[in-house]
Amino acid sequence: MLDFNQNENQRMIAQMIRDFGAKEITPFRKEWDDKQFFPMEVFKKLGELGLMGVLIPTEYGGSGFGYTEYVTAIVELSKLDPSVGLSMAAHNSLCSGHIMAFGSEEQKKKYLPKLASCEWLGAWGLTEPNTGSDAGNMRTVAKKEGDHWIINGAKNFITHGVSGDVAVVIVRTGEIGDSHGMTAFIVERGTPGFEGGRKEDKLGMRASETAEMIFTDCKIHESQVLGEVGDGFIQSMKVLDGGRISIAALGQGIAEGALEASIQYSKERHQFNKPISSFQGISFKLADMATQVEASSLLIFKAADLKNRGEKVTLAGAQAKYFSSEVAVSVSNDAVQIFGGYGFTKDYPVEKFYRDSKLCTIGEGTSEIQKMVIAREILK
Repeated sequence: MLDFNQNENQRMIAQMIRDFGAKEITPFRKEWDDKQFFPMEVFKKLGELGLMGVLIPTEYGGSGFGYTEYVTAIVELSKLDPSVGLSMAAHNSLCSGHIMAFGSEEQKKKYLPKLASCEWLGAWGLTEPNTGSDAGNMRTVAKKEGDHWIINGAKNFITHGVSGDVAVVIVRTGEIGDSHGMTAFIVERGTPGFEGGRKEDKLGMRASETAEMIFTDCKIHESQVLGEVGDGFIQSMKVLDGGRISIAALGQGIAEGALEASIQYSKERHQFNKPISSFQGISFKLADMATQVEASSLLIFKAADLKNRGEKVTLAGAQAKYFSSEVAVSVSNDAVQIFGGYGFTKDYPVEKFYRDSKLCTIGEGTSEIQKMVIAREILK
């Protein structure tokens, strides 16, 4: 039975993030957003707090928490700055999560402690310029030469594509369209033939680095293969099941942040000698926003609970991501409306929540793809 009350770890994490964020995030988020600056030092400090290895077992230097604590951390960070929440989530669930789920014991011992402390920042590469969600047609390939693989191609829209110290990269080692024709490799920054490419100039999430990764005759030893050759795509789909929960939590944080800002503003802003919260046009809108936020939270923590218990989360994760992403956009849009003309300026946080929210309907698969996943699961 799902417990609707926060456990002690969740309360501790939430308070820790609020205290940390008041000093290290909130005062700088506008500057980071304006300059599209990636605050690496913040993530190093988050590593010291154990937040860059939330799910990694303590034996590998992580915090050893479960998905409920992980979701709480993403939500609280995203209420402060969704860009920080996004980068923290990508590092944890994609790069670290892939190695944790499919790495050998040797690979886990080598990489997870560095990722957990954020001595090394992680990246994860599946998307390509011309394939997007059509991963089966990827053009980045690896050819076997003795006990090495030679990788050529490019990945784009990669979180930490330039700044990441280590990347898990899925490339084609078989025929186009073959779901067993792709393999996952661990590639360290500094490997000859591996470099970061163009950094994207984005609408939102501007303090989270998004860039290309380029491979030119990049020579990787076979010991860097994650799991079995040919299992890369299958592994990725399982990793993305957890990734959907991460993006759902990101959307939840945006929605909660926008709602909290709207409630506060509606009490402070007066028109006709009354706070605007006293007008039904505003109070009813706030009621709708609050109900959507609550429903989104229930879907997310249901998925997190299933994940903790080791059960299949494909349906629950897709439902949580789809709904929370739409709620993030809807609630942040309503927040801008409540703020009126001020909501259209950068003096208040809701315009940033509004811009950042759109990523949730795109990242880790569009809302339309989530509908396809949901329909496929319920029609089985």
